[in-house]
Amino acid sequence: MIVACPHCAGLNRLPASRLDQAPVCGKCRQSLFTGSPVDITTENFANLVQKSDLPVVLDFWAAWCGPCQSFAPTFAQAARELEPGFRFGKINTETEQQLAAQFQIRSIPTLLLVHKGQVIAQQSGALPKAQFYQWLQQQSTRLSQPD
Repeated sequence: MIVACPHCAGLNRLPASRLDQAPVCGKCRQSLFTGSPVDITTENFANLVQKSDLPVVLDFWAAWCGPCQSFAPTFAQAARELEPGFRFGKINTETEQQLAAQFQIRSIPTLLLVHKGQVIAQQSGALPKAQFYQWLQQQSTRLSQPD
């Protein structure tokens, strides 16, 4: 598998069987999994989202958005509990307007599940924890089905 480092965005090749063995980046020597959402920018987007073999859950948000702020702890908890099965990334729509436009984000928060550069699913609005986990489980089932 190709896994991008959340610190330096360097690409790392490792067997899927080693994902849960605390792998470190070959470039910066930091942990490939931090248990917290990664800030996604135009600079690290290609490696962290498009080139990585991990499914990435993206949270498009803004600091002024109340529902975004109330959903943030749920998103962070999911990162702690569900990584390395998913990578969790946050995209600030105020500072990363190009990425928000690229995905035609019209309301926030908006969640996208991207796998190998392809959007698998999209969900607008903040979800309660149980509903968010259920959505992720449904998408995980879709990812495991052969094309």
